[in-house]
Amino acid sequence: MQTGNIPSTPPKHTLAWEILDWAERYIVQPDGETAGQPWRFTPEQIRFLVHWFAVNDDGRWVYSSGSLRRSKGWGKSPLLAALCIIEFIGPARFSHWDEDGNPVGKPVPLPLVNLAATSIDQTKNVYDAIRGMLAESPAEREYGLDIGKTMVQFKSGRPGSIQPVTASSRGLEGARQSFVCLDESHHLVESNQGVHVYEVLDRNVRKTAGAGSRLLESTNAFNPNEMSVAQRTFEAFTAGAKGLLYDCVEADSEAIDLKDPKAVRKGVVEAYADSYWVDVDGIVEAIQDPRTPDANAFRFYLNKIQESADNWVPKPEWDACLKTDDPILPGDQIALGFDGSLRGDATGLVGCRLKDGKLFKLGLWERPEHADDDWEVDVLAVEATVRRAFETYRVEWMYGDPPYWQEALGRWSIEYGDDRVFEYWTNKPTRMTQATERFHSAVMVQDLCHEADGDLTRHVLNAVTREVPQGLLICKSSPRSKRKIDLAVCSILAFEARADAIADGRFHTRRRRVVGF
Repeated sequence: MQTGNIPSTPPKHTLAWEILDWAERYIVQPDGETAGQPWRFTPEQIRFLVHWFAVNDDGRWVYSSGSLRRSKGWGKSPLLAALCIIEFIGPARFSHWDEDGNPVGKPVPLPLVNLAATSIDQTKNVYDAIRGMLAESPAEREYGLDIGKTMVQFKSGRPGSIQPVTASSRGLEGARQSFVCLDESHHLVESNQGVHVYEVLDRNVRKTAGAGSRLLESTNAFNPNEMSVAQRTFEAFTAGAKGLLYDCVEADSEAIDLKDPKAVRKGVVEAYADSYWVDVDGIVEAIQDPRTPDANAFRFYLNKIQESADNWVPKPEWDACLKTDDPILPGDQIALGFDGSLRGDATGLVGCRLKDGKLFKLGLWERPEHADDDWEVDVLAVEATVRRAFETYRVEWMYGDPPYWQEALGRWSIEYGDDRVFEYWTNKPTRMTQATERFHSAVMVQDLCHEADGDLTRHVLNAVTREVPQGLLICKSSPRSKRKIDLAVCSILAFEARADAIADGRFHTRRRRVVGF
């Protein structure tokens, strides 16, 4: 279902037909069984290009910016790669009208094409596709291209290039880009300088808009809790921003029962349309895998924005992990997870029993609702709780997030053993996304359990997901939300500490003494 503003009828004038003919003549398929053969666009991609390259009667662009919102695997990156090549050497600017009144294109005089992201790794999907489309292609030979690992340029030394840029790129402010491609703009948020990158490049493009410079972004359905560039663009579209082409195809249903395979399959077919390379059965299976969060299913596969879908752990699945028998006893082997603050967020300590992964709260220090501005965590109470945990249980492994508590973690390491107390920086996204995924998968398949603790349950159910290039992290529903999630972070660290303790051979089961007669 098209929910963007793509008109139902073709535009009066468009450069697309000449551009499509040029692209299929000069660009090659980058990979797969047809690698090296002439590039071909799908009908849905052609529909987008027909409107993207539409011009008015005066030869100016109908659309000055655009957003392409599609499901994961639809083919956004190859389409953007083809567009970057077209903007670099193709007939991507209006030249004149032919005898029949049709627009004729010409190459950009000084083509400066940028792939923009918060990191170079994030530009790899598009840039690798560009290199594959140009390597040993007619374009490489006829236009004399130097296809490098970090830049495409002309061998002759003629000015012009296709080049990735990031927030740290020198000369970002004030450059005169002729085309800017923002791939995966749902990753561009305040915390990673992504919004800054977008705002600078948007200003640069607007300076040369009269010469035809434009900015195009691609995205999955965004997380509405993050205020990403993708969300800002969507809100501009819903507000009726002029000159913005917003192309979005999503599953045609307000509420899809993810446990109903027929409904899920119908939604997948609608969202992916004519992307013939997509394994529909595989995606249906992935959606119905209990380890796949609802947020992933709706956003990445069905291309739907649903705030409620971003809850990290569904309540029914969490409740199913409740285990009231076999209580935690003194002397049990456990692992600990600690997440500390001083004033704003809560501070918590969670234990996880080695033998069955049972989670239990050891301590929570949470700012009272009507506390004074100078309220602080009771540091002595935290110290006493940690000491009592080591005295009461056989603590085999402890992970603690160091900010604000690095000195304390160092002392605990000396006091209780540097082979038991370790720092675990939750701001390391690769490691943390993997730990978060392992915990979530364990909940979904009931490979862990927990005590009936209201605070622990509240914090876990408060957590929502936030996507980063490495995967999913958890966060509060908004930066100013008073709904705390610190015990959820503690639980992830405790469960991870349990796994590392077991892997290190520290779990020892008591053997019953067998007496024979």
